[in-house]
Amino acid sequence: MVFSQASMRTRMEYDPQMTAAKAHSHLRKLASEKTAARSKTFFKTQPGQYAADDIFIGIKVPPLRQASQLFADLPLNEIDKLLQSPIHEERYLALMILTDQYARAGAGDQRKIYRHYLKRRKFVNQWDLVDASAGGIVGRHLLDRDKSELYRLIQSPRWWERRIAVVATNYFINRNKFDVTLDLAEKLLTDEHDLMHKAVGWMLREVGKRDVKSLQKFLRRHGSRMPRTMLRYAIERFPPSHRKRYLAM
Repeated sequence: MVFSQASMRTRMEYDPQMTAAKAHSHLRKLASEKTAARSKTFFKTQPGQYAADDIFIGIKVPPLRQASQLFADLPLNEIDKLLQSPIHEERYLALMILTDQYARAGAGDQRKIYRHYLKRRKFVNQWDLVDASAGGIVGRHLLDRDKSELYRLIQSPRWWERRIAVVATNYFINRNKFDVTLDLAEKLLTDEHDLMHKAVGWMLREVGKRDVKSLQKFLRRHGSRMPRTMLRYAIERFPPSHRKRYLAM
């Protein structure tokens, strides 16, 4: 995206020379078989595991961040090609670019990016993809807007859509708004997916960093029926004696 002074840096203009094909070629030069092998283990790509169908070419996050700056002006239709790629790192790059573009865009283009993100959310289907983008796009867009989309998402049978909803609220937490996070966490107490237990526990821990009393109130009400992983994540910053007490509930 290039912002013109005449539009007060709110209207996006794209470089037509930027293409998904160029980004693909650039990423191939960064690929590492050794890193890919580690990623396949880390993201659990064995048959039956949550990332069984994902393809990794082996690129660490720092080079991907650098690539996102090189392709920061990629047009939305070209970003979309990367976002629909079977290659994990290409989807990650697309989401980094989209998140950055949202931050720099005017209101009209922000709405367009937000809607496109939700339309293509089936490709935001791994925990790192969600965590890199949900707050900066969905959370940022809904901060002062109706939150009903988050409540629709937590009803999804797809864990990554439910994770998008709860991780999006990290943007609210960072602005000292905790109500939606706590409400979603309560509704997700019976979620069966381990990656959701971790996400909800993480967001509760973030609430506790800013308002420990709100977290303690939540734990008094729900700690005894929280999944153990969720609880462990939520109380991670507590003193050992407090952690022991909550774990014994």
